[in-house]
Amino acid sequence: MGCDLWPPVRGERGSRREGTITRFTDKILNVMSLLVVGVGVAVAATFFVASPPPDAEAASAQKAEAKAASEKARQPETPAVVGKIEKQGGGREVMRPTRRVVREPERKMLRITIPGMDQIRNSKVPYAASDDEGAFRRYAGVHVRGTGDPWDRVANVYIAGHRLGYPATDSFLAFWDLNVLEKGDKIFVTDADGKRYVYRVFREFIVPPTRVSVTRPLKGRNVLTLQTCTLPDYSKRLIVQAEKVVPA
Repeated sequence: MGCDLWPPVRGERGSRREGTITRFTDKILNVMSLLVVGVGVAVAATFFVASPPPDAEAASAQKAEAKAASEKARQPETPAVVGKIEKQGGGREVMRPTRRVVREPERKMLRITIPGMDQIRNSKVPYAASDDEGAFRRYAGVHVRGTGDPWDRVANVYIAGHRLGYPATDSFLAFWDLNVLEKGDKIFVTDADGKRYVYRVFREFIVPPTRVSVTRPLKGRNVLTLQTCTLPDYSKRLIVQAEKVVPA
């Protein structure tokens, strides 16, 4: 039977076990130290790394709102009106009364639809004075007092509106795209009794704000005139005229 030449002494065996435990403990401590250092570095990085830039769409929206506010601040109080209708006297040429048919609507409130524009869909157009800023604020456009009516044989139905307008009202951006209308485009006008009139665009031009002659009727014709301010400074007036075709 074999035997150990040098059987281990009890004290030596305990020392080896303690050494093994010590080395294992040191390894665990080293690993934990590395983990602690890594976490510290990650936390520190959050304080020094720059935050991501704001969302591009949000920044663009804020810029657009600021631009709209700036344009609104520059907008004249009554930007769409050419001027007061000339009154008789002083040797000046005046607009003669137009010949009217027997039937007339009881209320002078029109509705207008322009398929070629984005905002004008059965929009109310009151009959009001050219300096009635309250009417210009509330409605898409104003049928200027003293001009003709769609049921007249000869008339200039003069409707003016804001280019920019006022948010949360029918005037907001109502005539913003008036310039996109082209020759041949149709415009539909309905009177207070529900009768509809069809107009067809035949010309577009720009005039200074003092050119009140554009409010006068054209000989032998019933025309609809739409007017708003020019961009970017609202210094002139954009005019689009259409002639009545037939009652719808």
